[in-house]
Amino acid sequence: MLLSRSLSRTARRTRLQLMDHRRLHAGAGAPPPLALVQSGIRPESLPRHVAVVLDGNRRWAQERGLLTPDGHEAGRRALEHVILLSHAWGIRALTTYAFSQENFRRPKARPSLPWPNFSCTPIGIRVHVIGDPSRRPRSLQDAAREAEEQTRNNSKLHLMLATCYSGRWEIVEACRELARRVQGSLLRPEDIDEQLLAGELRTSAAAGEELSCPDLLIRTSGEQRLSNFLLWQSAYSELYFTDTLWPDFGEAEYLKALSSFQSRERRFGQRTA
Repeated sequence: MLLSRSLSRTARRTRLQLMDHRRLHAGAGAPPPLALVQSGIRPESLPRHVAVVLDGNRRWAQERGLLTPDGHEAGRRALEHVILLSHAWGIRALTTYAFSQENFRRPKARPSLPWPNFSCTPIGIRVHVIGDPSRRPRSLQDAAREAEEQTRNNSKLHLMLATCYSGRWEIVEACRELARRVQGSLLRPEDIDEQLLAGELRTSAAAGEELSCPDLLIRTSGEQRLSNFLLWQSAYSELYFTDTLWPDFGEAEYLKALSSFQSRERRFGQRTA
């Protein structure tokens, strides 16, 4: 009886805490551009492509006495929020890093597709799932294929979900493709340059070369490394690290990241006069 009451109290506390977090992200619909202006952000100077490492779901749950799936659910809701904000503010591409190839080394690792619970079709979001398809379970492959097919005619925001992804793997795959062309006498080795290789990267195939590289790369939860994410594409990305755990990353934190981006001088390796 005591155990039953204890479990009942724990379940009720879990539900209440998740409800509080859902309220935090309620009203995540498209805010007016005025929100940017009020924060001192210049809408005309926003990054075209933002990449985010979604880190801290499990820690968020542990700190609240919740289970890991509760953290992932809270993280999914935070992702919905950020997608809608990006869409509303006119950002053209958003790439999220949810499950890496290295994550397979964890005990009982199960990759999942962080697919938000809303239809992207009416608001013009196009979904791309990038990463190694051979490492994904069949159910995840089917979900990815369905999402891409349903949104293939959209173009306002390219949403790239990096699942079973590795930056090193992506570069190796690009090199293999170029090697196959050389072997088939379709390309000479001396013709290979940075532009050709960049064109074979997954982000280029998804969103086009113009939007392939993120202008701003955000990582949550206090870690300050790329962790094998967009290694080629982030060569000149502005990096923003925050201690905020991903489920708590909302409009205020996003605006801070954008403000930090606009405070920097982007020289791309060149000197200014």
